[in-house]
Amino acid sequence: MMTDIVIPRRLVLCLILFLSIVTYGQEDSLSAPTDSLLPAVPWPVCVQQRLDGLMESGMFERSQLGLMVYDLTADSVIFRRGERQLMRPASTMKLFTAVAAIERLGGSYRFSTDLRYDGEVTDATLTGHLYCIGGFDPLFNIDDMRAFVESVKNMGIDTIRGAIVADKSMKDTLRLGEGWCWDDDNPILSPLLISRRDVFVKRFIDELQQAGITVEATEEEGVTPCETFPLCTRFHSIDQVLMRMMKQSDNLFAESMFYHLALSNGHRPATAEMARRAIRQLIKRCGGTSSYCRVADGSGLSLYNYVTAEQEVMLLRYAYKQSNIFLHLQPSLPVAGEDGTLRSRMKGGFANGNVRAKTGTLTAISSLAGYLTAPNGHVLCFSIINQGLSSEREGRLFQDQLCDALCQP
Repeated sequence: MMTDIVIPRRLVLCLILFLSIVTYGQEDSLSAPTDSLLPAVPWPVCVQQRLDGLMESGMFERSQLGLMVYDLTADSVIFRRGERQLMRPASTMKLFTAVAAIERLGGSYRFSTDLRYDGEVTDATLTGHLYCIGGFDPLFNIDDMRAFVESVKNMGIDTIRGAIVADKSMKDTLRLGEGWCWDDDNPILSPLLISRRDVFVKRFIDELQQAGITVEATEEEGVTPCETFPLCTRFHSIDQVLMRMMKQSDNLFAESMFYHLALSNGHRPATAEMARRAIRQLIKRCGGTSSYCRVADGSGLSLYNYVTAEQEVMLLRYAYKQSNIFLHLQPSLPVAGEDGTLRSRMKGGFANGNVRAKTGTLTAISSLAGYLTAPNGHVLCFSIINQGLSSEREGRLFQDQLCDALCQP
């Protein structure tokens, strides 16, 4: 006796769906939408896979890499390679100088240069001295100098009998940084510069004479006494200095910031060791070990600077969490494909206009450290230090590809 076999409707539908998929695959296997049947690779596994692929580059057979990528939104490490190896940071050292200075000096800090005088003014003649007091303002220019001259004219002075004194007591007498190469284009570490040159008093006298003021005075160097009177003060803000220091990677501006950081402990003259101590203290506050690094200067020119990618990421995390710091740091960083030292890099890719980072270049060294926003909206910070390169261009290309991989949807 035969009985009817009842097949559930749900099973029939599943069989029909299965056969249709198989048939579709046989008819047009090249265009079958197999990817849509596979689950999407979740964040951050997808980006980790991309970065793993970049690690296969042959450049790492002959060079070293310090790399760390941190998800600030998720508070977790995304990727790391050699992140605790001590390496020369080149100009990413400026990040340490900038963050320490913003925190110690404050966002309203000014870099000022003062003109004072002593003696008496009789019959339009100053019988006394003019004191040019250097404040290591790297932006002091001819317009500022002419304001000095105008302040003398406004006193009704047409003759100066005495001395024009250059007061450089703000810092020590060292004119070069520790570990700088003698044949590099090094900035002059003088606190009294005009348009980056150490010719302040000579230029001042020339401008006074061109303004019709007779200068019967000697050129001297000394310290301004307490019993003097103010004539003029010219200044520039910390943000103005930061912008040039970071966007253009200007070494003079970074060393100026370094020595102003040294002054934050209240002692004069400022020394490099005072600034180094402040940066080592900052590294401790960021959660790092200050003994596990070497700080020599504020610009990254020195061959004696050694930090790790992990320490740079700790610094970037710290700055991001401190709104009073990040408010000044973030706008100063070069933007990929748009301005500063990143103007011609990462153009047209996913990183264009997204990555904000400090570049660094020395012989055989290329570095990049900063921030970007991932496709899922998370803010990331990263540090990449390539050392032992046969070509710095090779390092920049790798960094650009890595940033593009982090920004890619």
